Amino acid sequence: MSTTHTAVTVRSTPVRAWALVAWVALGAATGVLAILPGGDDDGLTSMQPTTVIGIAVLGYLAAAVAGRRWVGWVGAWTFAVLVVLAGLLDFPRTVLFVASGVVLTGVGLVLRPRLTVPQALAAGGYLGVALVALLLAPRVGLAIAGLALAAHVVWDVIHYRREAVVTRSLALWCIGLDLVVGGACVVAAVAG
Repeated sequence: MSTTHTAVTVRSTPVRAWALVAWVALGAATGVLAILPGGDDDGLTSMQPTTVIGIAVLGYLAAAVAGRRWVGWVGAWTFAVLVVLAGLLDFPRTVLFVASGVVLTGVGLVLRPRLTVPQALAAGGYLGVALVALLLAPRVGLAIAGLALAAHVVWDVIHYRREAVVTRSLALWCIGLDLVVGGACVVAAVAG
């Protein structure tokens, strides 16, 4: 299949350049919204990148467990809503993320172990680093959680290029989101 300057082709699905930019820009805009200060907000903390990591890895894990790429979008939005509900109910997000990850992994190991294992290991790695960052000094924790989120871009790019596990639109959206939130956290930690 030939490509032109207006399309990027990976495997069999062409992605128009404008769509690629649009999905990344939408993810970046979502990232800006995620880091905007709230009414009683003291600025960025390591909880913001940890929350984004939790939502992202659980979305990927849900798609792997279901064996349907579109489930990644459903998972991401479901976990975003659950984060809001957890906040309203004063329920720790960290417990939500870990419990959800354990349940999804257990189901996935029964249904689709080949797809689940890499996603579960990645979820444990990225989320594990972010959870440890919550225990560190605020600036150090913010920098480490931000770097973990920015590193998740590599995972997004791999899945985009392989056209695997999640839809390409979700991988592109995550790239913009991860870069903006992760980068902002690292800059805020360094700037102090």
